[in-house]
This record gives sequence, C-alpha cells and structure tokens, in this order.
Amino acid sequence: MNSRPWYVDYLFIFMGTGIMALAIQCIFEPIGLVTGGFSGIAIIIRKMTAGIVEGGVPLWLTNLALNVPVFIAALIIKGRKFLGRTVIGTVLLSFWLYVIPQVDLTQGDYMLSAVFGGVITGIGIGFVLLAKATTGGTDMVSALIQKYVRHYSVVQILQVIDGMVVLAGLYVFGLKPALYAIVAIFITSKVSDALMEGMKYSKAAFIITDCYKEIADAIMTQLDRGLTGLDATGMYSGDKKTVLYCVVAKKEIVELKDIVAKIDPKAFVIVTDAREVFGEGFLEN
Repeated sequence: MNSRPWYVDYLFIFMGTGIMALAIQCIFEPIGLVTGGFSGIAIIIRKMTAGIVEGGVPLWLTNLALNVPVFIAALIIKGRKFLGRTVIGTVLLSFWLYVIPQVDLTQGDYMLSAVFGGVITGIGIGFVLLAKATTGGTDMVSALIQKYVRHYSVVQILQVIDGMVVLAGLYVFGLKPALYAIVAIFITSKVSDALMEGMKYSKAAFIITDCYKEIADAIMTQLDRGLTGLDATGMYSGDKKTVLYCVVAKKEIVELKDIVAKIDPKAFVIVTDAREVFGEGFLEN
C-alpha cells in the first residue's frame, strides 16, 4: 500500500524526468548512443536533420511530436484513465530536454557513456515508475499494439520496437555506438529494477529438520527473529514434517546457517532473496 502524500509522487516524476533528460542530452546524444525509445528516435532524427536544420531538430520537439499521436490513439483505444500521469511525465521530459543545455559530460568516452548513462537513466526511470507513471513513448505504443496481438506480452513487443530503434541507430551511427548502447540498456534495466525493488533486501530461509523446535528457539533467542512453522509431508517417505520459514537481514543469514548446522547438521536449508519486506524489524509500510 502506498502511504506517500500525492505530491511526493509528482516530485518523483519531476526529478526522474529531469535525471533521464540529463542522461539523454548530455551523455547519449553527444556520442550517438541510441538506447531505444522515442528518445533514441529523437537522437537519430537530430543527426539526420543536422544538414537541413541548424543543429538538427531538437530532442524535446521530436519527443513531444512523436507522443502526441500516440496519446490521441491511446485516448481513443484505451480511454482517459489509461493515460493517467503519463501525460505529465511526457510533458516534463520534453520540458527538461528543452531547458538542459547539451554538454558532453563524458568527452566522447563510449564506456563512460554506457556505464554512467545507463546508471543515471536507470535512476530516472526508477523514480518515474515509483510514482506509477511512465514517459509515454515506446512503452505506450507497445501497450496499444498488445491489445490486438494478445498472444504477445507488452514486454516482448517493447523489446522488438526498441530493438528496431537500436538497429536504426546502428545504421546511422555505426557498430561501435550500437554495441555500447546495448550495454547502456542492460545497465539501465538493472538499476531501475534495483530502485523499484529496493537496494536493501533480506533473505528468506526454508529449514527442513527434525529438530525444528530447538532450531526455532535458538533463532528466536539469538537472532530475535520470528519464524513460521509450515505443515508438510515428505512425498518419498510419507512422513509429516514441520518446515520452518524465517526472514532475516542479509548480514544475519550466516549466523542463521551456523545455528542450524550446530543443532542439526543433516538439516535441509533453502535460502532465497526476499525484496520489499515490510513489518516489525524491517521496513515500515
């Protein structure tokens, strides 16, 4: 449940779009890294129109011009509710692209552009997604197309569209920028996912043991963590089992495994990542 005040979400959109525009305008565009999306198309158009219009068609103008027909189509096909905060995100991204001056922050270094551009873009996208918004573009195009080809997911369609944009960038800028653009896309997705899921995560442990009472008492006493006993049946032996389920901080998992090993060396333990853990002893909701 989201307990943030409404204005915090709009602050996230404002910050996120600004961060994204910084990466596009000052890292990707100067070096010709086309990372997909309408921003990538805008970079290509700017390059191709440089001989027609002084400096080429501005990124903000192309981004806005491409999104307008998409918004009209979305309004007709999906209705007003579908657009939501996406309109605000798109307008703000175009605004930031207009006001942020173009400065080559990485001085033509492809590796720096791919790494830092990917990180900065991922942070910006993460803030926008945390506010339950998008910046339109190929995300919305994919959602509209998926309405008519339901055997494909929105993500699959998005990958195809963005892949086509990257290929267009390969044709315009060459192989080297295209390869580094793929690196930037990978980093962007990892950073935005980490921001959405939380950089801090916990560990969840399933413990199958005959000494479940002793292990549960030791964990509750030494780690001050609660456990849940799950009734289970061994499918091979048919024996009834009590499986312990416990969530601990990442730094506590080593101590938990030590406790289990000392009490029952034959115990079967499964450890997995647990993200966004809310409740007593963890993040507040």
